[in-house]
Amino acid sequence: MSEYHIGQALKQFIDKSRLKSGINAARIEVLWEELMGKTISKYTEKIQIINSTLFVTTTVGPLKQELIYQKKLIIERINEAFGEKVITDVVIN
Repeated sequence: MSEYHIGQALKQFIDKSRLKSGINAARIEVLWEELMGKTISKYTEKIQIINSTLFVTTTVGPLKQELIYQKKLIIERINEAFGEKVITDVVIN
């Protein structure tokens, strides 16, 4: 029988369970300000991950344009923060 640290065991359990998508969805809300900055976070109304797609909602027109131009960078930053490929697309509403 092999030994695991509690952190390793929990990570393996989460990776294999259906809880992973829900945990990632909750983590993105916490990480959003850290990854994108306070200004962008302040004017972002809703952030969701659904089936590897990040949905970002804002009513600020110039911010929408900026986020559309930065889609690739957003995907890279989020995947790097999670340490795996969590996001494959970004939809700005």
